[in-house]
This record gives sequence, structure tokens and C-alpha cells, in this order.
Amino acid sequence: MNFVHKLGAIIWKDFISEFRTKEMILSMCLFSFLILIIFNFAFGSSLKFDRGMVAGILWVAFVFSGLTGLGRSFSMERDRGTLQGLILCPVSPWTIFLAKLIGVFLFTTVMEIMTIFIFTILYNTTVLPFLVPLGLITFLGTLGFTAIGTIFSAISATAKSRDVLLSILFFPISVPVIIASVKATGIILNGQSLQMVFPWLKILVAFDLVFLLVSYLTFEYIMEE
Repeated sequence: MNFVHKLGAIIWKDFISEFRTKEMILSMCLFSFLILIIFNFAFGSSLKFDRGMVAGILWVAFVFSGLTGLGRSFSMERDRGTLQGLILCPVSPWTIFLAKLIGVFLFTTVMEIMTIFIFTILYNTTVLPFLVPLGLITFLGTLGFTAIGTIFSAISATAKSRDVLLSILFFPISVPVIIASVKATGIILNGQSLQMVFPWLKILVAFDLVFLLVSYLTFEYIMEE
């Protein structure tokens, strides 16, 4: 069985497991919608004049809801007693990490698409004129925080207070990605020049590469522990 087949088998296992219960995607979407509704009632009409704040609210919904999915990435394996079996599979640790990352990334993307749809309705904002740059920013930002979140999810999976530990590890490291994503999204929503987005995109690409490299170098040792 080659690398692609092994990778696909683990991803397919996670998808089948999720579609049977729908626990992860439902909890992520409900949490995201709740965040949007709370901020909409809290700030009301003032958000019409501050697109930077709107961008921040959007990424708060993305990150906190995404963290819900990240927390379940490896904890489901532990709760079902399949984590040790996954480790003993004839696949490299990098394959396991990549499969988990792709699975969480896809579930998070589904949540983000639904969130953007609700976001456009609640905040009276259209994203169609800048759908491509917004999609690129969302892709890079999501890849960054899911990559580092998958690593920390593996570290905290065997801990008793894994949700608390995951949050403590995740937020300090992911701050640069979140800030760059919020700034770039605010520029886009304000209709400013795309050239102003490029410096933030470079930061996102740089941190994505760093996080993926760190994951490649360390995940084998994390799985052994």
C-alpha cells in the first residue's frame, strides 16, 4: 500500500466516523453561529462602519469553532481506544499527522463556508466581489492554525484536562497567524488595494511553512510519547 492509499484510508476512516455521529461538524457550526449572533446583538449597527472589527469577529468564529474540532481530532481516538492501534499501523507518523490535518482542515472549511453565509446575512456584508482573495486568506489562515493545532491536539490527547491544555498551548503560538488573517481580511472587506494584503499573505505563508516543517520534524517523537 503506497503513501496515498495509506493517507486516504486514515482520512476515510475519520470521515466515516464523523458522518455517523456528526458530533464535530455540528458542534463547530453551532458554536460559530452563536459567536456571530452574540457579537451582532452586542455591537449592532456600529459594525457597519468598522469592517476591521467585523473581520475580527469572523476570525474569532473561525478559530474558536475550529479549536472545537481540533480538540476532537485525537481525543476521539483515545476515547474509543483506537489511538494505540493507529500508532501500531504500518504507516509513518507523518502520514498520520497529514491525514489528521487534512481531515480537520476539511471539516473546518465546511464550517467556515456556512459561517460566511450566515455572516453575510447578519452583518449585511457581501463577499462576492472579493471572494477569491478572501478565500485565499481563509485557506492560508486555516492551514496555519489547523497545522499547529493538530500537533498540540496530539500532545494533549492523553492528558486529563486536554481541552484546557490544548487552549494553553494553541493560542500563544497561533497569534501571528490569527493577527495576519484578521488584518488581511479587514483590508479586503474595506475594499482597499490588494497590494496592501501582500505583506500579510507573506506572513501567513511563512508561518504555514514553519508550522508544517516543525510538525514534520517533531510528530514522530510526539507519537512515541
